[in-house]
Amino acid sequence: MAISLVLITLVLAGCGGAGGSRGEVTVYVVGPLSGEQSNTGQTIAGGVSLMAEQLNRSGGLLGYKLDVVELDDEADSDTATKVAGQIQAAVQRGDKVIGVIGHPNSGQTEAGMAIYKDLPIIVITPTASEVSLTHQGYHNFFRVNASNDVQAETGAEYLVQKLGAKKVAVLFNDDPYGQDLGKLVVADLSTLGANAVLNRQVKVEQNRFTSEVALIKAAAPDAIYYAGYETECPYLRADLRDAGLNNITFMASDGCFLSATIDNSDGAAEGMYITGFAPSPKAAVDESWIQQYQAVDYRNPDTYSINGYSAMQVLAEGVEKAGTFDSSKVADAIRALDIKTALGEVQYQPDGDLRDPKIYIFQVKGGQFVQVAP
Repeated sequence: MAISLVLITLVLAGCGGAGGSRGEVTVYVVGPLSGEQSNTGQTIAGGVSLMAEQLNRSGGLLGYKLDVVELDDEADSDTATKVAGQIQAAVQRGDKVIGVIGHPNSGQTEAGMAIYKDLPIIVITPTASEVSLTHQGYHNFFRVNASNDVQAETGAEYLVQKLGAKKVAVLFNDDPYGQDLGKLVVADLSTLGANAVLNRQVKVEQNRFTSEVALIKAAAPDAIYYAGYETECPYLRADLRDAGLNNITFMASDGCFLSATIDNSDGAAEGMYITGFAPSPKAAVDESWIQQYQAVDYRNPDTYSINGYSAMQVLAEGVEKAGTFDSSKVADAIRALDIKTALGEVQYQPDGDLRDPKIYIFQVKGGQFVQVAP
């Protein structure tokens, strides 16, 4: 059921006093705001900004106005470390920083957490899914998305049990996210009685796949699984089409669940399947939400706008439940949450993973992502 903007505004109406009269608190949104993956970061930032705008209209957070500051990690781990250092410096100079929404990618999240783990702030990733991120003992780290083990299992089961795949070519990009997910998919396929006839690593932002297409043709799979981003996926799909292999069942991971996968494929995306961490925005929110989003971000929401929005909601609900900005108390409060978001019900395990993570499966039909499961 679509989430009503009015409903969520009412839910959060108790979060503040009189319009932020007590001062300001800062939430950083960190992700790729420039470069090939800029749509990912901008999409998430738009969702965070909308939730912050709602909170500020209803009195702020514990009477403080929320100030959302966007920082660009350029989808690069070294840059992510520098950005985390900027946030550390802000905390150390006494700025009232309550949290970070980010990073979207697992590699940059891992780099940032080396610094964030020792800061009195809450970190909520909207999409980073590498499994080990929640196995490090971080007290202040949460995610609003499923991890790669859940995604791999769901995708493999759909390929084998629903689509009848027996021989699968698995390709993955060369960052921690792609490597982790590719390994898990191969293992799950084997458990299900299917065979990974190709297991191939490619580069992040690779845009030609001549050698990979030749290997796929030689392996003669009945399905292809790609673990990577929208910066590679549409070009792989186009090269497969140009080689006459577009009729092979093709599934891509959540990193490809962005409009660029369709827009940059030269028409080749039609029919492909994609796993995602969120339902379609059209199914998850109503028209008033979309209009409010457009007023804040000046464009249409994309697939992970509701992840940014929901991550900011989780942070706000944790602060409200704790009745303080003290990060340790807020973290405890978040672990005890039982709330409804645009992503569905949110409850946490002690390690910061969701208790009931969801994976959604889409197929490109008529140039759009159409949800086909669950």
